[in-house]
Amino acid sequence: MSSNRSIAEHAEPSSRTTVEIRCTGYVRTEIGKHSFEYTFAGSTLREFLEAFFEEYDVADMLIAETEADATTKGWAPNDGNPPGTWKKNPEGEQARAFARVAINGRFNEHIDGLDTELTDGDRFASVYPFMFCL
Repeated sequence: MSSNRSIAEHAEPSSRTTVEIRCTGYVRTEIGKHSFEYTFAGSTLREFLEAFFEEYDVADMLIAETEADATTKGWAPNDGNPPGTWKKNPEGEQARAFARVAINGRFNEHIDGLDTELTDGDRFASVYPFMFCL
């Protein structure tokens, strides 16, 4: 038996997590359903999104690749010193302008971003609204 086996061959099998999915707006239209369970290998939001986006082609609807994709004209101006604690996900890990990713009702940037730990039964919501005007 060779001692040159990779570490991955000795590693424990990756954990699997099952979350509840809720989709609205264009994401719901694209996926074709609004509520379902989804099981993936791993336990972080990042691992979930990688698996989910491989199966459902909605990454461009939700994740901003650049800072410009994450913002839009019309945000309220601030003096550079807003009240409270503000944090932002790093570029490439932000939601698109008007799109939202939430875990158990909290936007991912208010928890641990894409490193948020998920457990069985957590609720993932993808929100990409649409407007209808007459």
